[in-house]
Amino acid sequence: MDNELRIIISGGGTGGHIFPAISIANAIKAKRPDANILFVGALGRMEMQRVPAAGYEIKGLPICGFDRKHLLKNFIVLFKILRSECMARGIVRRFKPMAAVGVGGYASGPMLNVCAKWGIPCLIQEQNSYAGVTNKLLSKKAEKICVAYEGMERFFPADKIILTGNPVRQNVLDSKYSVAEARQLFGLAPDMKTILIVGGSLGARTINESILQHLDLVGQSDVQFIWQTGKVYYEAIKERLEGEELPNLRAIDFISDMGAAYKAADLVISRAGASSISEFCLIGKPVVLVPSPNVAEDHQTKNAMALVNKNAALYVKDSEAADVLLRTAIQAVGDEAKLKALEENILKLGLKDSADIIADEVIKLATR
Repeated sequence: MDNELRIIISGGGTGGHIFPAISIANAIKAKRPDANILFVGALGRMEMQRVPAAGYEIKGLPICGFDRKHLLKNFIVLFKILRSECMARGIVRRFKPMAAVGVGGYASGPMLNVCAKWGIPCLIQEQNSYAGVTNKLLSKKAEKICVAYEGMERFFPADKIILTGNPVRQNVLDSKYSVAEARQLFGLAPDMKTILIVGGSLGARTINESILQHLDLVGQSDVQFIWQTGKVYYEAIKERLEGEELPNLRAIDFISDMGAAYKAADLVISRAGASSISEFCLIGKPVVLVPSPNVAEDHQTKNAMALVNKNAALYVKDSEAADVLLRTAIQAVGDEAKLKALEENILKLGLKDSADIIADEVIKLATR
């Protein structure tokens, strides 16, 4: 055990935290097959399923966020934080990590706090253009801070920052299908303009409602649609679509091969999560961004505007989506000049090899 590389990766809560974390772990294992990587997440959150599915062990902490609406409930939250710190100490004592990585999310707070106190070098990875609370607090204790956007000195010590970009899912970059083949996978015409609609791994109510309210536009358009509804909304949407004659629409609860879905699409409608944006930048995919208003510090709007201000994406406000989103997307996908400009501009913002660069920094910290 003394000779093997032992790394803790902590955080999660959303796919935007989990996918980069798994990509970093995969990059470390590719460079150091002997590495022993332990994930630490929050009990009840999606990392507890996604990480084991990717082949890694994970420990869960009973941590959750503060309830800003019901302040009295935060007594329980404080108890969970203390219990999580106690459990984190036990994990560190048994596993003896040589370095720790925080990717944001509830669990990374107590885990990296304990590691820093015990002299274990820490690296944090911030996906968004507006830093999360946990990472801002941890930045004082971290030795390296990997970011995806320029100008992050306003949140973190400049001498610790490394501009790496966000690690993305490998199957997004390495799709084996042609455009025509990808469309046929979804039962669509190989030579017809295609819009992909996604709301994140859990779906997005606003985006879904924006489509449901304008099924007439879907049917009248000369565009075909791949629609990831999210598992929470799928049954209700499936029921709503029964009896509708919409051969140009494919509604799916969850798309496992996003590489194929992106390949099939001329344009994407999406939330503005950092991981998704990083994927669009690397593959040069034109996108209409609808930032979620239900996130801390409205960071998705800030993510979106970082692209919109460089003419690299289109933007629709969440509160206006029901009225304008579908029309905006259909109009854009029919405008070849606009699509080409968006593709060229978004490609300029992609940062390649992010997982490899971060993995190198983690290995350096662990082996110095």
